[in-house]
Amino acid sequence: MEKRKDGFLIEKGEHDKDFIFGTRAVLEAIHAAREIDKILVQKDANNDLIKELLRESKQAGIPVVRVPEGKLNRITRKNHQGVIAHLSSISYASLDNVIDNCYAVGKSPLLLVLDQVTDVRNFGAIARTAECAGVDAIVIPEKGSAQINAEAVKTSAGALNFIPVARVKNLFFACRDLQKMGLSLVAITEKSEKEMYEADFSAPAALILGSEESGISPEILQIADDKVKIPMSGNIDSLNVSVSAGVAIYEAIRQRKA
Repeated sequence: MEKRKDGFLIEKGEHDKDFIFGTRAVLEAIHAAREIDKILVQKDANNDLIKELLRESKQAGIPVVRVPEGKLNRITRKNHQGVIAHLSSISYASLDNVIDNCYAVGKSPLLLVLDQVTDVRNFGAIARTAECAGVDAIVIPEKGSAQINAEAVKTSAGALNFIPVARVKNLFFACRDLQKMGLSLVAITEKSEKEMYEADFSAPAALILGSEESGISPEILQIADDKVKIPMSGNIDSLNVSVSAGVAIYEAIRQRKA
């Protein structure tokens, strides 16, 4: 158990994940505007305090996941009261502010949109490459994304302390907003016949990558301004998502420096 400067008691779990537990403690963290990655609530917990927690979480835009009691017990043996909140290791950025800041200094925005990329190590590796290349921000959904914890920061070699990460409620609508702000949505997908080197990355753009299991969501693919694939000649026809991100990012950087 560790006490932070803000007064909250934090327990270190496996992989050094920071979390707080107990209904009132989590409510206080929400009221204090702590950066909470997600809240786990016991499936059958439904008292008045839990209902208040659910309302407050929704208003604050914090994802809530209903889980069996056994999962909570595996995280901590303390009296969690059916509630555990995982704390984010970073402060999230405003997507609007990121784009406005780029345009304000005359920069053509280059963003990375990650759709359903849930593996922490992949996410950390992608963030490391993105920060090194000068990507302006990474956009992720509230639900269905890797938890940004100490392990993610470590895998990113500290890059997550520098590159802005915007967490949005609905990735589809966020992509629509990016289009309205002048960015072209470029989906990196094997479901295209067009090769990546034929695309134009010099204009404001958001590169979209999906998970290795399910790829980019069909609804997001449908609104993409361009769909391109990474050409491959080997016997294996797929790349790790962090490698794919690196290839796409540096093609965009190459074009912008040409």
